[in-house]
Amino acid sequence: MLLHPSIDPVALQIGPLAVRWYGLMYMLGFAAGWGLGRWRASRPGSGWSPREVDDLIALCMFGLIVGARVGYVLFYDPAYFLAHPMDIVAIWKGGMSFHGGLAGICLCLWRFGKKTGRTFTQMGDFLTPLCAPGLFAGRMGNFINGELFGRPTDLPWGMVFPGGGITPRHPSQLYEAGLEGVALFTIVWLLSSRKRPTGAVGGLFALLYGSFRFLVEFARQPDPQLGFIAFGWLTMGQLLSMPLMLIGGWLLWRAYRK
Repeated sequence: MLLHPSIDPVALQIGPLAVRWYGLMYMLGFAAGWGLGRWRASRPGSGWSPREVDDLIALCMFGLIVGARVGYVLFYDPAYFLAHPMDIVAIWKGGMSFHGGLAGICLCLWRFGKKTGRTFTQMGDFLTPLCAPGLFAGRMGNFINGELFGRPTDLPWGMVFPGGGITPRHPSQLYEAGLEGVALFTIVWLLSSRKRPTGAVGGLFALLYGSFRFLVEFARQPDPQLGFIAFGWLTMGQLLSMPLMLIGGWLLWRAYRK
């Protein structure tokens, strides 16, 4: 049995200004994706300029934050936020939805594509390999906060979280960091570095993320305000991941069929 390190969620306090680890993790994720994007754009034959990457990442940062928060409000706790509307903007308290963030990014890609004359799949192939570092950083932020922990377990690496009682639980945030961050980045980056049909990289990203998230949800504690939403085992995260897996599989089939 392991004990959660109980890290102070505030990384730095300067008077009334508090810099939280959760926010720092998001900044690190954006910085990593931005740097990788500029490096890839500078390679011969990339078809992108570093300036275009700056514009795209800045736009997607806005779409991600707004979409992730709106997605959490709508999918995970609409009753609470209807009663406390001022808390909708309190993103420093946590509560971000990947699927909502993805929807926000997709809208930004559509807008950027109209401006630059690129197709949605072309931009998706360029952008998706840059996303996994942010997913890793976000899950590490969840771990530092001691939130989104797993279900009870008797495995040797079961961890006691401050908000989870005395029962050892799966450190599901670390599972997600490893799968959605490290493994997803490695696989998608390798494919994006090789010759492949348009749409294959974005399709593989969607398929793998949806699959990894669906599997980890079996170890993750369901959101207390929702619980299981069907069949005594299906969670909201799994429900939202199903269409993502289908879309990813379809994009891969469409790409390689051509």
